[in-house]
Amino acid sequence: MGSKVKIGQFFSAVLLGAGIGAGTACATEWGLVAPGAPKDLADQLRAVSTVGDTAEREETTPQDLLAAARADYARMVSVLYESGYYSGTVNIAVDGREAAEIPPLAAPSRIDNIAILVLPGPRFAFSTARIAPIVPSTELPEGFAPGEPARSGLISEAARAGIDGWREFGHAKADIRDQQITANHPRRTLSADVRLDPGPRLRFGDLIIMNRGAVRPERIRAIAGLPTGQTFSPDALAEAERRLRRTGAFSSVRLAESETISPGQRLDIEAGLVDAKPRRIGIGAELSSLEGFGLSAFWMHRNLLGGAERLRIEGAVEGIGGDTGGLDYHLSGRFDRPATFTPETGLYLETTLAEEDEPDYRERSLQVGGGLTHIFSDKLTGEAGLAYRYSEIDDDLGTRTLEHLLMPLSLTYDTRNDQLDATKGHYVDLNVTPFVGLNDDSGGTWVMGDARGYWGFGADDRFVFAARAQIGSVSGASLSELPPGMLFYSGGAGTVRGQPYQDLAIDLGGGRRIGGRSFMAFSGEIRAPLKGNFSAVAFYDIGFVGRDSWSTDDGDWHSGVGLGLRYATGIGPIRVDLATPVDGGKSGNVELYIGIGQAF
Repeated sequence: MGSKVKIGQFFSAVLLGAGIGAGTACATEWGLVAPGAPKDLADQLRAVSTVGDTAEREETTPQDLLAAARADYARMVSVLYESGYYSGTVNIAVDGREAAEIPPLAAPSRIDNIAILVLPGPRFAFSTARIAPIVPSTELPEGFAPGEPARSGLISEAARAGIDGWREFGHAKADIRDQQITANHPRRTLSADVRLDPGPRLRFGDLIIMNRGAVRPERIRAIAGLPTGQTFSPDALAEAERRLRRTGAFSSVRLAESETISPGQRLDIEAGLVDAKPRRIGIGAELSSLEGFGLSAFWMHRNLLGGAERLRIEGAVEGIGGDTGGLDYHLSGRFDRPATFTPETGLYLETTLAEEDEPDYRERSLQVGGGLTHIFSDKLTGEAGLAYRYSEIDDDLGTRTLEHLLMPLSLTYDTRNDQLDATKGHYVDLNVTPFVGLNDDSGGTWVMGDARGYWGFGADDRFVFAARAQIGSVSGASLSELPPGMLFYSGGAGTVRGQPYQDLAIDLGGGRRIGGRSFMAFSGEIRAPLKGNFSAVAFYDIGFVGRDSWSTDDGDWHSGVGLGLRYATGIGPIRVDLATPVDGGKSGNVELYIGIGQAF
């Protein structure tokens, strides 16, 4: 063999997590042959060699080429061991001389050719495959058994599985105590016998803040929720790290186990935290040929009071230059305090001031409230609160003032891989708001659900089918006892593209209209990649608005179809859609929509 590596030394490196030495590779002209090697093995050998890459670089020197060739010995041996070949040979000839025999500092002035010859030899099988002791629930990797191909990676995987099994039972310091790795060349077998040392069963100690930042230590501990005094668990440690990261107050979060065990078999956890920039601003823009131009902006502080509290203030102006009534104004603020009652339960306070000048109504409203948030998992979150809403309304039912006490409840389930450009996953948002009228005896429940799904298909899932369903209803109160903002309309960018904004409503006769008490909208898109950062979209939307709650008997449907173009950017795709009515609108009308992010 051009380079000899002792079996025991190699496996010590594998089991202790150390890497085999690597470098860059080879020459002006180069080649690799592996007579007798299976195709997949030959492909792996070529893939790990960096000879070709080094030779193609214009600044490469003969010294670089020689260093790369010498480094390839270890790379080739590693691939052979990982595939179960322990008696192979590797020869690397640099202009006819074995690279290993050329002194590193005596590289020739010119290198014309490097030839790599790998003879894999026979494949070895496990004669012994043992990791002990292990907890009964430990699942060792498939293939780690006598008679199976003796791939070296299986041994390290099995050792890792054994250690992880003990750690799950609180043995945080479990490690390898001894190993006997022996290759029997005449019999073409490998014996792997690894002994583990579980160490003591430990409990969580204190959370030690390694570097003082802007967030107070007591708040860091409250947010992390490390279960001090309870049995050590890797999952609990990972969850504490996720809680800190979710606040957004830190740009880097790392919780590491202390090297030493404290009295009482307790293991302290060291927190390495780096503060994120406390303030953040953002802007957004939307353009529709009918709805006009819309601008939005926000300002956010990630650590307002030194306890990772978040304050977000948002403002928006919509309908600029549009044909949808007048301008709409929205100003809102929201304060969130994580870990207020439990590590997963926070407190929020919010207020919204709005004026909506729509084709069928004008409403000025103020809503203030607060409540609790709860994180059930990384995918499921919820809120429960209490709010007061004041509305001044001028619509086809007359001029009136309404006051309501609201009890908003929401659940959000989100498995999307990207919020702005999802290609797989699901999103479900359910809002249920019981309400009571304060200037009459009316009361009822407002419900709105939004479900989205994304599925890849075709070669390598190049195409994406995206679907959305929106269903809403309000019950228990008459139309005159509800503010227009709690009723439903359809038409426009958020419901049915191609239809005029809020074109579908309840016809009261005599040219009078008002929002409905039931609503449905369904959308489907096919997204296909084009050249470079461009992609195309074909879509179909359909919507319904009805007079009665949870009913489709007294209402109307309309639909739209269109095509779109997307250009991928670092902040999400730029969206351009053209759509026209199919049913329930003026045939031949075309609406244009421009924005950032997919339509849903």
